[in-house]
Amino acid sequence: MMHVEIDETNGIAILSPDDKLSTTDFKAASATIDPYIERNGKLNGLIISVETFPGWESFRDLKSHFSFVKNHHQEVKNIAFVTNSVLGSIGEGIAKHFISAQIKTFKYNELDLAKSWILSSR
Repeated sequence: MMHVEIDETNGIAILSPDDKLSTTDFKAASATIDPYIERNGKLNGLIISVETFPGWESFRDLKSHFSFVKNHHQEVKNIAFVTNSVLGSIGEGIAKHFISAQIKTFKYNELDLAKSWILSSR
Protein backbone atom coordinates (compact mmCIF):
# COMPACT_ATOMS: atom_id res chain seq x y z
CA MET A 1 0.00 0.00 0.00
CA MET A 2 1.13 3.55 -0.72
CA HIS A 3 0.25 6.36 1.67
CA VAL A 4 -0.46 9.70 -0.02
CA GLU A 5 -0.43 12.96 1.91
CA ILE A 6 -0.82 16.47 0.52
CA ASP A 7 0.55 19.50 2.31
CA GLU A 8 -2.09 21.87 0.93
CA THR A 9 -0.37 24.98 2.30
CA ASN A 10 2.91 24.31 0.48
CA GLY A 11 1.64 22.29 -2.47
CA ILE A 12 3.70 19.19 -1.73
CA ALA A 13 2.50 15.61 -2.16
CA ILE A 14 4.30 12.92 -0.18
CA LEU A 15 4.08 9.34 -1.43
CA SER A 16 5.22 6.66 1.03
CA PRO A 17 4.95 3.06 -0.18
CA ASP A 18 5.21 0.33 2.43
CA ASP A 19 4.97 -2.64 0.09
CA LYS A 20 5.42 -3.49 -3.58
CA LEU A 21 3.78 -0.92 -5.84
CA SER A 22 0.53 -1.79 -7.57
CA THR A 23 -1.90 -0.31 -10.05
CA THR A 24 -4.26 0.32 -7.12
CA ASP A 25 -1.58 2.49 -5.48
CA PHE A 26 -1.29 4.72 -8.54
CA LYS A 27 -5.07 5.04 -8.88
CA ALA A 28 -5.32 6.05 -5.22
CA ALA A 29 -2.46 8.55 -5.62
CA SER A 30 -4.19 10.07 -8.64
CA ALA A 31 -7.48 10.29 -6.75
CA THR A 32 -5.76 12.37 -4.07
CA ILE A 33 -3.39 14.44 -6.22
CA ASP A 34 -5.59 15.23 -9.24
CA PRO A 35 -8.21 17.30 -7.34
CA TYR A 36 -5.40 19.39 -5.81
CA ILE A 37 -3.88 20.02 -9.24
CA GLU A 38 -7.29 20.91 -10.68
CA ARG A 39 -7.78 23.53 -7.94
CA ASN A 40 -4.24 24.92 -7.99
CA GLY A 41 -2.82 24.20 -11.44
CA LYS A 42 0.28 22.35 -10.20
CA LEU A 43 2.17 20.84 -7.30
CA ASN A 44 5.27 22.63 -6.06
CA GLY A 45 6.73 19.25 -5.31
CA LEU A 46 6.32 15.52 -5.07
CA ILE A 47 8.30 13.57 -2.49
CA ILE A 48 8.73 9.83 -2.76
CA SER A 49 9.74 8.75 0.73
CA VAL A 50 10.77 5.12 1.21
CA GLU A 51 13.78 3.69 3.03
CA THR A 52 14.35 0.94 0.46
CA PHE A 53 12.59 0.66 -2.88
CA PRO A 54 9.94 -2.11 -2.71
CA GLY A 55 9.61 -2.83 -6.45
CA TRP A 56 6.36 -3.62 -8.24
CA GLU A 57 3.89 -6.47 -7.84
CA SER A 58 3.90 -7.19 -11.60
CA PHE A 59 4.94 -5.84 -14.98
CA ARG A 60 1.40 -4.42 -15.36
CA ASP A 61 2.00 -2.39 -12.18
CA LEU A 62 5.28 -1.06 -13.60
CA LYS A 63 3.32 0.10 -16.67
CA SER A 64 0.81 1.81 -14.35
CA HIS A 65 3.74 3.61 -12.70
CA PHE A 66 4.94 4.87 -16.08
CA SER A 67 1.41 6.04 -16.94
CA PHE A 68 1.16 7.88 -13.62
CA VAL A 69 4.45 9.67 -14.32
CA LYS A 70 3.42 10.49 -17.89
CA ASN A 71 0.07 11.92 -16.75
CA HIS A 72 1.47 14.05 -13.92
CA HIS A 73 5.06 15.11 -14.61
CA GLN A 74 4.14 18.40 -16.29
CA GLU A 75 2.09 19.50 -13.26
CA VAL A 76 4.93 18.93 -10.77
CA LYS A 77 7.71 21.50 -10.42
CA ASN A 78 10.13 19.45 -8.25
CA ILE A 79 10.54 15.78 -7.37
CA ALA A 80 12.51 14.58 -4.37
CA PHE A 81 13.50 10.97 -3.79
CA VAL A 82 13.95 10.51 -0.03
CA THR A 83 15.51 7.08 0.30
CA ASN A 84 18.55 5.06 1.28
CA SER A 85 18.09 2.91 -1.81
CA VAL A 86 20.67 3.20 -4.59
CA LEU A 87 17.66 3.25 -6.94
CA GLY A 88 17.00 6.83 -5.84
CA SER A 89 20.16 8.07 -7.53
CA ILE A 90 19.62 5.81 -10.53
CA GLY A 91 15.99 6.96 -10.80
CA GLU A 92 17.12 10.58 -10.62
CA GLY A 93 19.61 10.06 -13.46
CA ILE A 94 17.11 8.29 -15.70
CA ALA A 95 14.10 10.48 -14.91
CA LYS A 96 15.95 13.70 -15.78
CA HIS A 97 15.75 12.63 -19.44
CA PHE A 98 11.97 12.18 -19.43
CA ILE A 99 10.54 14.55 -16.82
CA SER A 100 10.33 18.33 -16.93
CA ALA A 101 10.54 18.68 -13.12
CA GLN A 102 13.75 19.35 -11.20
CA ILE A 103 14.80 16.12 -9.45
CA LYS A 104 17.00 15.59 -6.42
CA THR A 105 17.79 12.66 -4.13
CA PHE A 106 18.04 12.91 -0.34
CA LYS A 107 18.86 10.38 2.36
CA TYR A 108 15.85 8.75 4.05
CA ASN A 109 16.31 10.80 7.23
CA GLU A 110 16.35 14.11 5.26
CA LEU A 111 12.62 14.56 4.63
CA ASP A 112 12.65 18.09 6.07
CA LEU A 113 15.63 19.00 3.87
CA ALA A 114 13.73 17.74 0.81
CA LYS A 115 10.73 19.90 1.76
CA SER A 116 13.01 22.92 2.22
CA TRP A 117 14.58 22.33 -1.20
CA ILE A 118 11.14 22.24 -2.83
CA LEU A 119 9.99 25.38 -1.02
CA SER A 120 13.20 27.28 -1.88
CA SER A 121 12.64 26.74 -5.60
CA ARG A 122 8.99 27.78 -5.81
